[in-house]
Amino acid sequence: MLDYRFIVDNLDAVKANIKNRFMDADADAVARLFRQRTELSTKLQGLQRDRNNNSAAMKGKLDNDKRALIIEEGKRIKDEIAEAEAALKQVESEMEAEARKIPNMAHPDVPSGRDDEDCTELKRVGEPAKFDFTPLDHVVLGQALDIIDFDTAAKVSGTKFYYLKNEGVFLELGLVRYALDILQKKGFTPFITPDIAKDEILLGIGFNPRGAETNVYSLEDGSGCLVGTAEITLGGYYSGAIIPAGKLPVRMAGLSHCFRREAGAAGQFSRGLYRVHQFTKLEMFVYCLPEESDALHEELRMIEEEIFSGLEIPYRVVDTCAGGLGAPAYRKWDLEAWLPGRNGGEYGEVTSTSNCTDYQARRLNIRYKAADGKNRFVHMLNGTAVAVSRAMVAIIENFQQADGTVKIPAALAPYCGFDVIKRKA
Repeated sequence: MLDYRFIVDNLDAVKANIKNRFMDADADAVARLFRQRTELSTKLQGLQRDRNNNSAAMKGKLDNDKRALIIEEGKRIKDEIAEAEAALKQVESEMEAEARKIPNMAHPDVPSGRDDEDCTELKRVGEPAKFDFTPLDHVVLGQALDIIDFDTAAKVSGTKFYYLKNEGVFLELGLVRYALDILQKKGFTPFITPDIAKDEILLGIGFNPRGAETNVYSLEDGSGCLVGTAEITLGGYYSGAIIPAGKLPVRMAGLSHCFRREAGAAGQFSRGLYRVHQFTKLEMFVYCLPEESDALHEELRMIEEEIFSGLEIPYRVVDTCAGGLGAPAYRKWDLEAWLPGRNGGEYGEVTSTSNCTDYQARRLNIRYKAADGKNRFVHMLNGTAVAVSRAMVAIIENFQQADGTVKIPAALAPYCGFDVIKRKA
Protein backbone atom coordinates (compact mmCIF):
# COMPACT_ATOMS: atom_id res chain seq x y z
CA MET A 1 0.00 0.00 0.00
CA LEU A 2 0.95 3.64 -0.16
CA ASP A 3 2.33 5.42 2.88
CA TYR A 4 -0.48 7.16 4.81
CA ARG A 5 1.42 10.43 5.03
CA PHE A 6 2.10 10.30 1.28
CA ILE A 7 -1.63 9.93 0.62
CA VAL A 8 -2.47 12.93 2.82
CA ASP A 9 0.31 15.15 1.45
CA ASN A 10 -0.41 14.21 -2.20
CA LEU A 11 -4.17 13.76 -2.03
CA ASP A 12 -5.01 15.29 -5.43
CA ALA A 13 -2.35 13.23 -7.22
CA VAL A 14 -3.49 10.04 -5.48
CA LYS A 15 -7.13 10.70 -6.43
CA ALA A 16 -6.13 11.39 -10.05
CA ASN A 17 -4.15 8.15 -10.13
CA ILE A 18 -7.17 6.18 -8.85
CA LYS A 19 -9.31 7.76 -11.58
CA ASN A 20 -6.72 7.05 -14.28
CA ARG A 21 -6.62 3.41 -13.26
CA PHE A 22 -10.41 3.13 -13.29
CA MET A 23 -10.41 1.78 -9.72
CA ASP A 24 -12.81 2.25 -6.84
CA ALA A 25 -10.99 3.67 -3.80
CA ASP A 26 -11.62 6.55 -1.39
CA ALA A 27 -8.46 8.55 -0.72
CA ASP A 28 -10.51 11.24 1.06
CA ALA A 29 -11.57 8.65 3.62
CA VAL A 30 -7.95 7.75 4.29
CA ALA A 31 -7.04 11.41 4.78
CA ARG A 32 -10.00 11.90 7.14
CA LEU A 33 -9.17 8.79 9.15
CA PHE A 34 -5.49 9.81 9.26
CA ARG A 35 -6.47 13.10 10.87
CA GLN A 36 -8.72 11.25 13.34
CA ARG A 37 -5.88 8.94 14.22
CA THR A 38 -3.58 11.90 14.85
CA GLU A 39 -6.17 13.51 17.15
CA LEU A 40 -6.78 10.27 19.03
CA SER A 41 -3.05 9.60 19.36
CA THR A 42 -2.53 13.09 20.80
CA LYS A 43 -5.43 12.58 23.20
CA LEU A 44 -4.10 9.16 24.25
CA GLN A 45 -0.63 10.56 24.89
CA GLY A 46 -2.15 13.25 27.10
CA LEU A 47 -4.12 10.67 29.06
CA GLN A 48 -1.00 8.55 29.50
CA ARG A 49 0.82 11.60 30.93
CA ASP A 50 -2.11 12.16 33.30
CA ARG A 51 -1.84 8.52 34.39
CA ASN A 52 1.87 8.90 35.08
CA ASN A 53 1.26 12.07 37.08
CA ASN A 54 -1.51 10.35 38.99
CA SER A 55 0.78 7.44 39.83
CA ALA A 56 3.50 9.85 40.96
CA ALA A 57 1.00 11.65 43.22
CA MET A 58 0.29 8.40 45.05
CA LYS A 59 3.90 8.13 46.23
CA GLY A 60 3.75 11.05 48.67
CA LYS A 61 2.35 11.16 52.19
CA LEU A 62 -1.42 11.52 51.81
CA ASP A 63 -4.36 11.55 54.11
CA ASN A 64 -7.15 9.10 53.42
CA ASP A 65 -9.45 11.59 51.68
CA LYS A 66 -6.70 12.81 49.36
CA ARG A 67 -5.63 9.24 48.57
CA ALA A 68 -9.24 8.30 47.80
CA LEU A 69 -9.57 11.23 45.39
CA ILE A 70 -6.37 10.28 43.58
CA ILE A 71 -7.48 6.66 43.34
CA GLU A 72 -10.84 7.75 41.90
CA GLU A 73 -9.06 10.01 39.43
CA GLY A 74 -6.80 7.13 38.45
CA LYS A 75 -9.81 4.92 37.71
CA ARG A 76 -11.34 7.64 35.55
CA ILE A 77 -8.11 8.08 33.61
CA LYS A 78 -7.80 4.31 33.16
CA ASP A 79 -11.32 4.13 31.71
CA GLU A 80 -10.65 7.04 29.36
CA ILE A 81 -7.41 5.43 28.18
CA ALA A 82 -9.26 2.19 27.44
CA GLU A 83 -11.89 4.12 25.45
CA ALA A 84 -9.25 6.08 23.54
CA GLU A 85 -7.25 2.94 22.75
CA ALA A 86 -10.36 1.19 21.46
CA ALA A 87 -11.30 4.19 19.33
CA LEU A 88 -7.74 4.46 17.98
CA LYS A 89 -7.67 0.75 17.12
CA GLN A 90 -10.98 1.07 15.26
CA VAL A 91 -9.83 4.11 13.28
CA GLU A 92 -6.52 2.45 12.38
CA SER A 93 -8.37 -0.67 11.22
CA GLU A 94 -10.71 1.38 9.02
CA MET A 95 -7.82 3.46 7.66
CA GLU A 96 -5.81 0.37 6.72
CA ALA A 97 -8.84 -1.23 5.03
CA GLU A 98 -9.42 1.90 2.92
CA ALA A 99 -5.71 2.38 2.16
CA ARG A 100 -5.42 -1.19 0.86
CA LYS A 101 -7.93 -0.32 -1.87
CA ILE A 102 -5.73 2.48 -3.21
CA PRO A 103 -3.45 1.39 -6.08
CA ASN A 104 0.23 2.13 -6.38
CA MET A 105 1.20 5.36 -8.10
CA ALA A 106 1.98 4.96 -11.79
CA HIS A 107 5.22 5.78 -13.58
CA PRO A 108 4.96 9.19 -15.33
CA ASP A 109 5.46 7.56 -18.75
CA VAL A 110 2.65 5.00 -18.36
CA PRO A 111 0.11 5.58 -21.16
CA SER A 112 -3.43 6.51 -20.17
CA GLY A 113 -6.46 4.35 -20.97
CA ARG A 114 -7.77 0.93 -20.05
CA ASP A 115 -7.93 -1.13 -23.28
CA ASP A 116 -5.30 -3.02 -25.28
CA GLU A 117 -5.26 -0.35 -27.96
CA ASP A 118 -4.33 2.23 -25.33
CA CYS A 119 -1.03 0.47 -24.58
CA THR A 120 2.10 1.79 -26.28
CA GLU A 121 4.08 -0.52 -28.53
CA LEU A 122 7.80 -0.11 -27.78
CA LYS A 123 9.39 -2.50 -30.26
CA ARG A 124 8.92 -5.50 -32.53
CA VAL A 125 11.42 -8.30 -32.86
CA GLY A 126 11.39 -10.97 -35.58
CA GLU A 127 9.31 -11.32 -38.70
CA PRO A 128 6.12 -13.40 -38.58
CA ALA A 129 6.48 -16.58 -40.61
CA LYS A 130 4.87 -16.66 -44.03
CA PHE A 131 3.25 -20.02 -44.72
CA ASP A 132 2.46 -21.43 -48.16
CA PHE A 133 -0.53 -23.16 -46.57
CA THR A 134 -3.32 -22.08 -44.23
CA PRO A 135 -1.85 -22.31 -40.70
CA LEU A 136 -3.84 -24.13 -38.03
CA ASP A 137 -4.20 -23.18 -34.41
CA HIS A 138 -2.52 -25.11 -31.60
CA VAL A 139 -5.73 -26.89 -30.58
CA VAL A 140 -6.16 -28.60 -33.95
CA LEU A 141 -2.44 -29.31 -34.25
CA GLY A 142 -2.01 -30.53 -30.67
CA GLN A 143 -4.87 -32.97 -30.88
CA ALA A 144 -3.86 -34.21 -34.34
CA LEU A 145 -0.32 -34.86 -33.06
CA ASP A 146 -1.69 -36.53 -29.91
CA ILE A 147 0.23 -34.25 -27.54
CA ILE A 148 -2.73 -32.43 -25.95
CA ASP A 149 -6.06 -33.91 -24.82
CA PHE A 150 -8.74 -31.38 -23.91
CA ASP A 151 -11.77 -33.65 -24.22
CA THR A 152 -10.72 -36.24 -21.64
CA ALA A 153 -9.58 -33.50 -19.26
CA ALA A 154 -13.02 -31.87 -19.54
CA LYS A 155 -14.61 -35.20 -18.61
CA VAL A 156 -12.25 -35.78 -15.67
CA SER A 157 -11.60 -32.26 -14.35
CA GLY A 158 -13.87 -29.84 -16.21
CA THR A 159 -13.45 -27.25 -18.94
CA LYS A 160 -10.18 -25.31 -19.26
CA PHE A 161 -8.10 -28.28 -18.10
CA TYR A 162 -5.91 -30.44 -20.32
CA TYR A 163 -3.67 -33.49 -20.46
CA LEU A 164 -0.23 -33.25 -22.02
CA LYS A 165 0.88 -36.46 -23.72
CA ASN A 166 3.83 -37.93 -25.57
CA GLU A 167 6.14 -35.17 -26.88
CA GLY A 168 3.95 -32.56 -25.17
CA VAL A 169 5.30 -33.71 -21.80
CA PHE A 170 8.93 -33.31 -22.87
CA LEU A 171 8.14 -29.99 -24.52
CA GLU A 172 6.89 -28.62 -21.17
CA LEU A 173 9.86 -30.01 -19.23
CA GLY A 174 12.27 -28.77 -21.89
CA LEU A 175 10.86 -25.23 -21.77
CA VAL A 176 11.29 -25.14 -18.00
CA ARG A 177 14.87 -26.34 -18.08
CA TYR A 178 15.77 -24.08 -21.02
CA ALA A 179 14.56 -20.99 -19.13
CA LEU A 180 16.03 -22.15 -15.80
CA ASP A 181 19.47 -22.49 -17.34
CA ILE A 182 19.29 -18.90 -18.61
CA LEU A 183 18.19 -17.59 -15.21
CA GLN A 184 20.77 -19.53 -13.23
CA LYS A 185 23.56 -18.04 -15.36
CA LYS A 186 22.20 -14.60 -14.50
CA GLY A 187 22.40 -15.15 -10.75
CA PHE A 188 18.85 -16.25 -9.98
CA THR A 189 18.43 -18.80 -7.19
CA PRO A 190 16.06 -21.57 -8.35
CA PHE A 191 13.06 -22.55 -6.21
CA ILE A 192 10.15 -24.94 -6.48
CA THR A 193 7.49 -23.16 -4.46
CA PRO A 194 4.41 -24.36 -2.53
CA ASP A 195 1.11 -24.43 -4.39
CA ILE A 196 -0.76 -23.00 -1.37
CA ALA A 197 -0.34 -19.66 0.39
CA LYS A 198 -2.10 -18.06 3.34
CA ASP A 199 -4.70 -15.37 2.74
CA GLU A 200 -2.56 -12.69 4.40
CA ILE A 201 0.25 -13.35 1.90
CA LEU A 202 -2.13 -13.02 -1.06
CA LEU A 203 -3.50 -9.79 0.39
CA GLY A 204 0.01 -8.50 0.90
CA ILE A 205 0.98 -9.20 -2.71
CA GLY A 206 -2.21 -7.54 -3.90
CA PHE A 207 -4.50 -10.46 -4.75
CA ASN A 208 -8.07 -10.69 -3.48
CA PRO A 209 -8.48 -14.22 -2.07
CA ARG A 210 -12.24 -14.03 -1.47
CA GLY A 211 -15.41 -12.75 -3.10
CA ALA A 212 -17.40 -13.37 -6.28
CA GLU A 213 -14.90 -11.57 -8.55
CA THR A 214 -11.77 -13.24 -7.23
CA ASN A 215 -9.60 -15.16 -9.67
CA VAL A 216 -8.26 -17.35 -6.85
CA TYR A 217 -9.22 -20.87 -5.75
CA SER A 218 -9.71 -20.73 -1.97
CA LEU A 219 -9.49 -23.75 0.32
CA GLU A 220 -12.85 -24.65 1.87
CA ASP A 221 -11.56 -24.57 5.45
CA GLY A 222 -10.34 -20.99 4.98
CA SER A 223 -6.71 -21.91 5.65
CA GLY A 224 -5.35 -20.52 2.40
CA CYS A 225 -5.55 -20.47 -1.40
CA LEU A 226 -4.04 -22.17 -4.41
CA VAL A 227 -1.49 -19.76 -5.88
CA GLY A 228 -2.09 -18.17 -9.26
CA THR A 229 1.63 -17.44 -9.66
CA ALA A 230 4.89 -18.01 -7.79
CA GLU A 231 4.99 -14.22 -7.38
CA ILE A 232 2.82 -14.88 -4.32
CA THR A 233 5.06 -17.45 -2.66
CA LEU A 234 8.31 -15.75 -3.63
CA GLY A 235 6.94 -12.39 -2.52
CA GLY A 236 5.94 -13.88 0.81
CA TYR A 237 9.33 -15.52 1.37
CA TYR A 238 10.74 -12.54 3.30
CA SER A 239 7.47 -11.29 4.83
CA GLY A 240 8.15 -9.59 8.16
CA ALA A 241 11.91 -9.76 7.59
CA ILE A 242 14.71 -7.21 7.48
CA ILE A 243 17.10 -8.06 4.64
CA PRO A 244 20.72 -6.91 5.03
CA ALA A 245 21.38 -4.22 2.42
CA GLY A 246 24.52 -6.08 1.37
CA LYS A 247 22.41 -9.05 0.21
CA LEU A 248 20.37 -6.92 -2.19
CA PRO A 249 19.38 -7.39 -4.89
CA VAL A 250 17.96 -10.86 -4.22
CA ARG A 251 17.11 -12.65 -7.48
CA MET A 252 14.78 -15.66 -7.27
CA ALA A 253 13.36 -18.00 -9.92
CA GLY A 254 10.28 -19.90 -8.78
CA LEU A 255 8.75 -22.89 -10.55
CA SER A 256 5.15 -23.59 -9.60
CA HIS A 257 1.80 -24.80 -10.75
CA CYS A 258 -0.58 -21.88 -11.19
CA PHE A 259 -4.31 -22.11 -10.53
CA ARG A 260 -6.73 -19.47 -11.80
CA ARG A 261 -10.49 -19.44 -11.86
CA GLU A 262 -10.41 -17.07 -14.84
CA ALA A 263 -13.70 -15.62 -13.61
CA GLY A 264 -15.45 -13.82 -16.42
CA ALA A 265 -12.83 -14.82 -19.03
CA ALA A 266 -14.42 -15.77 -22.32
CA GLY A 267 -14.09 -15.35 -26.06
CA GLN A 268 -11.46 -16.16 -28.65
CA PHE A 269 -8.49 -15.53 -26.33
CA SER A 270 -9.69 -18.33 -24.06
CA ARG A 271 -9.31 -21.08 -26.65
CA GLY A 272 -7.15 -24.09 -25.89
CA LEU A 273 -4.01 -23.61 -23.81
CA TYR A 274 -4.03 -19.83 -23.89
CA ARG A 275 -6.27 -19.38 -20.85
CA VAL A 276 -6.65 -22.39 -18.56
CA HIS A 277 -7.34 -23.16 -14.92
CA GLN A 278 -3.98 -24.85 -14.24
CA PHE A 279 -0.57 -24.44 -15.85
CA THR A 280 3.15 -24.45 -15.07
CA LYS A 281 5.09 -21.21 -14.86
CA LEU A 282 8.65 -20.16 -14.09
CA GLU A 283 8.56 -16.75 -12.37
CA MET A 284 11.34 -14.25 -11.74
CA PHE A 285 11.23 -12.24 -8.53
CA VAL A 286 13.57 -9.55 -7.22
CA TYR A 287 13.99 -7.70 -3.91
CA CYS A 288 16.18 -4.62 -4.24
CA LEU A 289 17.13 -1.16 -3.01
CA PRO A 290 14.73 1.57 -4.19
CA GLU A 291 17.32 3.21 -6.42
CA GLU A 292 17.91 -0.10 -8.26
CA SER A 293 14.35 -1.00 -9.24
CA ASP A 294 14.04 0.85 -12.56
CA ALA A 295 17.23 -0.71 -13.91
CA LEU A 296 16.26 -4.17 -12.64
CA HIS A 297 12.84 -3.84 -14.25
CA GLU A 298 14.63 -3.29 -17.56
CA GLU A 299 16.83 -6.32 -16.80
CA LEU A 300 13.80 -8.57 -16.27
CA ARG A 301 12.29 -7.44 -19.56
CA MET A 302 15.51 -8.12 -21.42
CA ILE A 303 15.66 -11.63 -19.94
CA GLU A 304 12.13 -12.29 -21.18
CA GLU A 305 13.19 -11.05 -24.60
CA GLU A 306 16.29 -13.25 -24.55
CA ILE A 307 14.19 -16.32 -23.77
CA PHE A 308 11.76 -15.73 -26.64
CA SER A 309 14.41 -14.54 -29.08
CA GLY A 310 16.26 -17.79 -28.37
CA LEU A 311 13.07 -19.67 -29.22
CA GLU A 312 12.92 -17.76 -32.55
CA ILE A 313 9.39 -16.56 -31.84
CA PRO A 314 8.45 -13.11 -33.22
CA TYR A 315 7.18 -10.78 -30.52
CA ARG A 316 6.48 -7.20 -29.61
CA VAL A 317 6.88 -5.31 -26.31
CA VAL A 318 4.15 -3.01 -25.03
CA ASP A 319 4.05 -0.47 -22.21
CA THR A 320 0.83 -1.34 -20.37
CA CYS A 321 -1.71 1.47 -19.97
CA ALA A 322 -2.76 2.73 -16.54
CA GLY A 323 -6.07 0.88 -16.57
CA GLY A 324 -4.34 -2.45 -17.20
CA LEU A 325 -1.59 -2.25 -14.58
CA GLY A 326 -3.35 -3.85 -11.63
CA ALA A 327 -3.14 -2.28 -8.19
CA PRO A 328 0.47 -3.17 -7.17
CA ALA A 329 2.32 -2.24 -10.36
CA TYR A 330 4.12 1.08 -10.83
CA ARG A 331 4.92 0.08 -14.40
CA LYS A 332 4.35 -3.10 -16.41
CA TRP A 333 5.71 -4.30 -19.72
CA ASP A 334 4.05 -7.12 -21.65
CA LEU A 335 5.77 -9.32 -24.20
CA GLU A 336 3.29 -10.44 -26.88
CA ALA A 337 4.19 -13.33 -29.16
CA TRP A 338 3.01 -13.68 -32.75
CA LEU A 339 0.30 -16.35 -32.89
CA PRO A 340 -0.43 -17.29 -36.51
CA GLY A 341 -3.31 -19.59 -35.56
CA ARG A 342 -5.36 -16.78 -33.99
CA ASN A 343 -7.63 -14.87 -36.39
CA GLY A 344 -5.20 -15.36 -39.25
CA GLY A 345 -2.34 -14.11 -37.13
CA GLU A 346 -2.05 -11.60 -34.27
CA TYR A 347 -0.05 -10.88 -31.15
CA GLY A 348 -0.99 -12.31 -27.75
CA GLU A 349 0.54 -11.75 -24.31
CA VAL A 350 2.92 -14.49 -23.18
CA THR A 351 4.91 -12.75 -20.41
CA SER A 352 4.82 -9.59 -18.34
CA THR A 353 7.13 -7.89 -15.86
CA SER A 354 6.14 -5.36 -13.19
CA ASN A 355 7.98 -2.96 -10.92
CA CYS A 356 5.82 -2.74 -7.78
CA THR A 357 8.21 -0.37 -5.93
CA ASP A 358 7.56 -0.60 -2.15
CA TYR A 359 3.80 -1.17 -2.49
CA GLN A 360 3.91 -4.88 -1.67
CA ALA A 361 6.81 -4.54 0.78
CA ARG A 362 4.83 -2.07 2.87
CA ARG A 363 1.91 -4.51 3.07
CA LEU A 364 4.17 -7.47 3.90
CA ASN A 365 6.55 -5.45 6.13
CA ILE A 366 9.72 -6.35 4.21
CA ARG A 367 12.55 -3.93 4.90
CA TYR A 368 16.30 -3.44 4.66
CA LYS A 369 18.72 -1.65 6.99
CA ALA A 370 19.94 1.49 5.28
CA ALA A 371 23.38 3.07 5.70
CA ASP A 372 21.99 5.51 8.25
CA GLY A 373 20.85 2.59 10.41
CA LYS A 374 17.16 3.08 9.69
CA ASN A 375 14.92 0.32 8.36
CA ARG A 376 13.31 1.15 5.02
CA PHE A 377 11.03 -0.79 2.68
CA VAL A 378 12.59 -2.71 -0.20
CA HIS A 379 11.34 -2.54 -3.77
CA MET A 380 9.85 -5.72 -5.25
CA LEU A 381 9.64 -6.76 -8.91
CA ASN A 382 8.27 -9.77 -10.74
CA GLY A 383 8.44 -11.11 -14.27
CA THR A 384 7.39 -14.20 -16.17
CA ALA A 385 10.33 -16.20 -17.46
CA VAL A 386 8.04 -18.67 -19.18
CA ALA A 387 4.34 -19.46 -18.78
CA VAL A 388 4.62 -22.92 -20.29
CA SER A 389 1.12 -23.26 -21.74
CA ARG A 390 1.34 -19.96 -23.65
CA ALA A 391 4.89 -20.63 -24.78
CA MET A 392 3.67 -23.96 -26.17
CA VAL A 393 0.92 -22.18 -28.09
CA ALA A 394 3.53 -19.92 -29.71
CA ILE A 395 5.90 -22.78 -30.57
CA ILE A 396 3.28 -25.11 -31.98
CA GLU A 397 1.70 -22.42 -34.16
CA ASN A 398 4.89 -20.72 -35.37
CA PHE A 399 6.80 -23.92 -36.14
CA GLN A 400 4.03 -25.92 -37.82
CA GLN A 401 4.85 -27.50 -41.16
CA ALA A 402 2.71 -28.16 -44.23
CA ASP A 403 2.56 -31.90 -43.43
CA GLY A 404 1.08 -31.23 -39.98
CA THR A 405 4.30 -31.79 -38.05
CA VAL A 406 5.84 -29.24 -35.69
CA LYS A 407 9.55 -28.39 -35.59
CA ILE A 408 11.24 -27.65 -32.28
CA PRO A 409 13.33 -24.44 -32.07
CA ALA A 410 17.03 -25.26 -32.32
CA ALA A 411 17.81 -23.88 -28.85
CA LEU A 412 15.07 -26.02 -27.30
CA ALA A 413 15.67 -29.30 -29.13
CA PRO A 414 18.53 -30.49 -26.83
CA TYR A 415 16.23 -30.09 -23.83
CA CYS A 416 13.40 -32.05 -25.49
CA GLY A 417 15.46 -34.85 -27.01
CA PHE A 418 13.86 -34.45 -30.46
CA ASP A 419 13.68 -31.75 -33.13
CA VAL A 420 10.26 -32.45 -34.63
CA ILE A 421 6.87 -33.68 -33.40
CA LYS A 422 5.47 -36.09 -35.92
CA ARG A 423 2.04 -37.58 -36.43
CA LYS A 424 1.56 -40.92 -34.70
CA ALA A 425 1.34 -44.09 -36.77
